Amino acid sequence: MFQSRAASRRALFTRSARRTKEGILSELTKALAERALTTEMEEHLGEERAAEAPEGQNQGPNRRNGSSRKTVTTDSGKVVLDIPRDRNGTFDPLLIAKYQRRFPEFDRKIVSMYARGMTTREIQGHIEEIYGFEASPSLVSAITEAVMEEVTAWQNRPLEPCYPVVFMDAIRVNIRSDGTVSNKAVFVALAILPDGTRDVLGLWFQANEGAKFWAKVLNDLRNRGVQDILIAVVDGLKGFPQAIEAAFPQAQVQTCIVHLLRHSMSFASYKDRKAVATALKAVYTAVDAEAAEAALAEFEDSDLAAQYPAIAPSWRRAWNEVVPFLDYPPAVRRLIYTTNAIEALNSKIRRAVRTRGHFPSDEAAAKLIYLALNATSVEWKRSVREWHAVKSQLAIMFEDRFPLA
Repeated sequence: MFQSRAASRRALFTRSARRTKEGILSELTKALAERALTTEMEEHLGEERAAEAPEGQNQGPNRRNGSSRKTVTTDSGKVVLDIPRDRNGTFDPLLIAKYQRRFPEFDRKIVSMYARGMTTREIQGHIEEIYGFEASPSLVSAITEAVMEEVTAWQNRPLEPCYPVVFMDAIRVNIRSDGTVSNKAVFVALAILPDGTRDVLGLWFQANEGAKFWAKVLNDLRNRGVQDILIAVVDGLKGFPQAIEAAFPQAQVQTCIVHLLRHSMSFASYKDRKAVATALKAVYTAVDAEAAEAALAEFEDSDLAAQYPAIAPSWRRAWNEVVPFLDYPPAVRRLIYTTNAIEALNSKIRRAVRTRGHFPSDEAAAKLIYLALNATSVEWKRSVREWHAVKSQLAIMFEDRFPLA
């Protein structure tokens, strides 16, 4: 019983301390905001006094005219502000506009929660729990919907004339269309810039992947200013190499070796996977294309290839996209033999969309993915490791096509 009373007193003290802290934050926010509004009013009146009165008018100088109360939403809850007014009604404060009911920082927090995959209802509950007031789902939607203009501008922005390396991959999301939910591909292009930093070039949605879709994506890149891609790294998507060659005839297409290995391992039993991996390693670590061809031929003649007849043909079918990276030194090979760079980015996107059963539209999915990309931009924008060595090799291999940083 004594412990129960002690626990109750601690809980009461904690609640009291929290209320005191919230009260202090609210008072501080109110004081700072009203001081800023007063300064804005003084500057506004000073500017109007400095301006000459219109010819033929004897209107007296503008001056203060009391204040009006407005309840605004802040990070510490709701605060009642005394907004100064002027006699002519020309004062429109920058800190909190006439019809604005929320501080910008509050909107940014809602957008940040949305970017981390929280649903509208979850954000609503979180705000009510933390700030003690109810934010309607329509309010949350309106705040996040404002991001769409930014998404549209980002999707249509001009791009660089040439990219040394572009990784291309697709993920799947569920999107409602015409009353039914369909599984759509979201195509992502991650480029390495001449200075070694990375940039996502855009997002494209399509129900079915295929040559026509890839051609549409690549033509969009051309229309936005891309004239050349030195190396395009893909994961064996059907029809993609042909689409790249049609849009960028000089581009070198490199298939993801890691994807090809995973595909090969799917045919082998668990006990033989190590032996298969060792045999195939001799192919993709060969000194040059001729040695790789000999290693693959040796594998084709082995008992392992006879036991798993689907593996060797899968390498033969992709051979033209397997061998390009064998012309490069180890630093470049490590960069282009796998699409891990974009897969790491896609895993962050999947983490954000995982909480959603489906999206009501392509735009809703694009909005969340864009925000998720922004939230993790520090990670995927950083410079590529060993870029100076890679850049030197690419400059030699591609000569005048390589855009020097």
